[in-house]
Order: sequence, then C-alpha cells, then structure tokens
Amino acid sequence: MSNGDIFVGEVIGTAILILFGAGVCAAVTLRYSKARASGWVVIAFGWGFGVLAGAYTAAPLSGGHLNPAVTLGIAVDTGKWDKVWVYVLGQMAGALIGAALCYLAYFAQFQANVRETGTTEGTADEPVPTLGIFSTIPEIRSPVANLLTEIIATIGLVLPILAFGLTEGLGESGTLVLIVALLVVGIGLSLGGPTGYAINPARDLGPRIVHTFLPIPNKGTSDWGYAWIPVAGPLIGGALAGLLYNAAF
Repeated sequence: MSNGDIFVGEVIGTAILILFGAGVCAAVTLRYSKARASGWVVIAFGWGFGVLAGAYTAAPLSGGHLNPAVTLGIAVDTGKWDKVWVYVLGQMAGALIGAALCYLAYFAQFQANVRETGTTEGTADEPVPTLGIFSTIPEIRSPVANLLTEIIATIGLVLPILAFGLTEGLGESGTLVLIVALLVVGIGLSLGGPTGYAINPARDLGPRIVHTFLPIPNKGTSDWGYAWIPVAGPLIGGALAGLLYNAAF
C-alpha cells in the first residue's frame, strides 16, 4: 500500500466512523431529535455500525485501521513502524472531518440548543451540554481509574483484532470487519459505562478540537483537562495488546 492510498483510506474511513458515531450521540442527546433519549444500546450499535461502514470503505486502500491504538498495536507486534505516521495523520484528519460533518448534519438542532424562556409554566429549559456528542466524559472523574478503564477496554479491542488474523479465511471472506464491528458494540455495552469508551485517540481528540471551535450556542466546556486520558489510555492499551499478542501467539 502506498502512503497516498493509506492516507486517503484512513481519512475517508475515519470520517465515516466519526460521522456515524458522533451522529448517533447527537441523535440521542439533542433536544429536537426524533431519536432523543433512545439510550445507551442505540449509541453502542451506532458506533459499531460506524466501524463497519468506515472500515469496509477504507479496507481496499489502507486496511481500515481507523484508530492509532490499532496501528500502534500492529506495529509493536510486527516491528514495522515506517508507515505509522501516515496512518495516524490520516486518522486525525478523518476524525476532524467526521466531527464537522456531524455538526452540519445536525446544524438546526445544534442552533436550537438555546435557553428557552417565557413558557406557560414560568420555567426555562436548560441548554444541552454538547461535548458528549463529540468526545468522551467520565461518569466519575478519577484520573487513575479512568486511565485504567481506557487501557483495559483498548486491550479488549486490539488483542482480539490481532488474534482474529489467525483465523484462516476471515479476511478473505470479508467477515473480519463485521466481527470487529460487533466487538466494538460489545465493548460499548460491557466496558463503556465508566468513561464512554474512547478506545481510540483520534476518535476523541479530533472531535474535541472541532468542538472547541464550533459556534454552538451554550455548548459548554470542551474539558481539555481530561483530554489526555482518552489519548494516553488507548495508546498504552494498544501497545500492551501488541506485546501480549507477540508473546502469547
């Protein structure tokens, strides 16, 4: 694969991933969405379908990593580092684009995120904080616990992805991406409760940057004090998964 193919594939695939993932969070969160308050299961499947669509689209060009933690785990296992920077650049660019596309898709809903006054009950509706649409927020803010959750969840992603490669015919049959998408759904359902399961530095950092600059009314903070955890945790988890796989298989 050429550097150009890898970059283009990762940009397109990661943009689709974030469009679907941030999109389902917007659908569940925003006040004037038909899917409002439809729940965590919907979010978990929305992100899984984002992986499915993004990885299948990117696979012919780049292999469809879509995640610096996956790229790092593969590099640690194989010792091949020369194209890591191309993958990561593509993933970050795609994450920025996907977050911007989500904003445009829900533009009217984001613009309606204002405090409403003058209701017949004499009360005012609170605007909806929007960071959770784009990036992760812990339920209990504890740096050590939050970091540990992200490390464990990312090992739960990257180690199986590496092991799936041992199953003859999965890649050729085209079902490998489907299995990985279901794995992401499972991680969301089982391990997403504490931190919102970033398990992907680009997935969290790119949309957080976009959120910082978007002109969303009453959008709330972008919480940069927490932003290092969904970057460091997945990178540590990805590297550990690569080491574990290399040692055990």
